[in-house]
Amino acid sequence: MLATVFIDGEAGTTGLQIYERLKDRRDMRLLHLADSERKDPKRRREILNEADLAILCLPDDAAREAVSMIGNGNTRVIDASTAYRVDSDWVYGMPEYDSGQTARIAAAMRVSNPGCYPIAAIGMLNPLVQAGLVPTDWPITINAISGYSGGGKQLIAAFEDTESANYTQTPFSVYALGLEHKHVLEIQKHAGLSSRPIFMPSIANYYKGMIVQIPLRLDAMPGQPTPGDLHQTLDSYYAGRQFITVASATDVVAINRLEPEILNDTNELHLHVFGHEEHGHAVLMGLLDNLGKGASGSAVQNMNLMLGLPETTGLDS
Repeated sequence: MLATVFIDGEAGTTGLQIYERLKDRRDMRLLHLADSERKDPKRRREILNEADLAILCLPDDAAREAVSMIGNGNTRVIDASTAYRVDSDWVYGMPEYDSGQTARIAAAMRVSNPGCYPIAAIGMLNPLVQAGLVPTDWPITINAISGYSGGGKQLIAAFEDTESANYTQTPFSVYALGLEHKHVLEIQKHAGLSSRPIFMPSIANYYKGMIVQIPLRLDAMPGQPTPGDLHQTLDSYYAGRQFITVASATDVVAINRLEPEILNDTNELHLHVFGHEEHGHAVLMGLLDNLGKGASGSAVQNMNLMLGLPETTGLDS
């Protein structure tokens, strides 16, 4: 019998992307609520408890409400909000996190899907912290740029709907100026940092695609690691992984600019170590589709693992 999957929040930005990735598959069966039933709590509770696996694409509070509606011991959950990403009772949904994470996700009842910015930041920092190259208490700063789709329907409307009260054609803006972005705790916990990083994200006037940047003063670190040390550690850590690629030192030297849209419509995360050995400086850069590996692609990857299907199914692009 085919496993059943319910996308709660199918009409949202991430939910639609997941639906598009799943709608033609024949190795699982999607459950749906009729438009007239979406705001019916009784019907929603029924379908959440009917599904073998529920993928929640909801705001934090609505995600918590959905989890509270599940009264059986059978329905497994992937939550795409920030509600459970630092909850120790939930498995963090990054299969590449370490050698045991794929198995943990496959066996889990509750999986928290990573955030778009964090999956890149953690992907770069966690191996380096584990290897002792970056101290756990190092003062980390993270800068990032994303397409406006990361802000959901309201921000999409602000850039695309000329009738919107917030309509704008601003080419670039920095936000989260109060230094309380909701992804900071997630990055700190799963990167293994003991001190809170400074995170400064920005939005530009294009739909999707993301670059996350982490500058490092290697010359001031204990042991003074080189850019080559960082590259070798990352390259070894992700060797054999399907969706995370570490750019070779030769490729990095040949790159004159990095553009955020080149991995759009994929489930890939590309990591780069740009460095100057004489200066003792390095900048880590992660490139991804914020709606792909940063959201819907990761959710489908985790779903595959939880349903015992090949991890890469439906993620060829």
